[in-house]
Amino acid sequence: MSADEHAEVLERYLRILEALLFASSEPLAPAEMAPYLGEGSDVGALLEELQRRYATRGVNLVRRGDKWAFRTAEDLGFLLRRELAETRPLSRAALETLAIIAYHQPATRAEIEEVRGVGTDKNTLTTLMEAGWVRMRGRRRTPGRPVTYGTTEGFLDHFGLESLGDLPGLDELKGAGLLSSRLPPDMQIPLPFDGGLRDDEDPLEPDDAGETEEAIDGDGGR
Repeated sequence: MSADEHAEVLERYLRILEALLFASSEPLAPAEMAPYLGEGSDVGALLEELQRRYATRGVNLVRRGDKWAFRTAEDLGFLLRRELAETRPLSRAALETLAIIAYHQPATRAEIEEVRGVGTDKNTLTTLMEAGWVRMRGRRRTPGRPVTYGTTEGFLDHFGLESLGDLPGLDELKGAGLLSSRLPPDMQIPLPFDGGLRDDEDPLEPDDAGETEEAIDGDGGR
């Protein structure tokens, strides 16, 4: 293949990726786009090239976990912010629960309550799951086999994170006023586990799917 032919194929593949990403309402994984390209195409390299071309535009191509999506450039986001009257902000309990899950995942309901120091209403977890930010991961291999919770790719997308490694660290949380500056000097923010099931987790059972509230009610009791 000549240099001109190679350049022509490259542009065609980039246009295909651009169209797929633009038309999708959700971030797409490379494997979902690969069938639309030539066999053996390096989808990762193509996405990085497309990301480079959009880096200075009003929309950027960004990674959200293992998926990709077009999103408004960070410095222009204020132009599109609209607060809908019917939008109900998360309660303090939901925000605390979401933060604990994000930093301590995989976490059980009992572990969340231990960090918060108070009980966690089942509706709090239900609200976070209905928002698409939290999911049931599996069941802990401990007595009662409680459900473990983790964040979703929707969580990364909503908060503009490429991966869980981009979560704010201790100094950033202090600077934002989210943590007291009088914390013990040796306190550390835990690194969340970003991956598949851990050795101490079992897969969800078949009857867990679609039985969110029952699974939560049974957390620690099955």
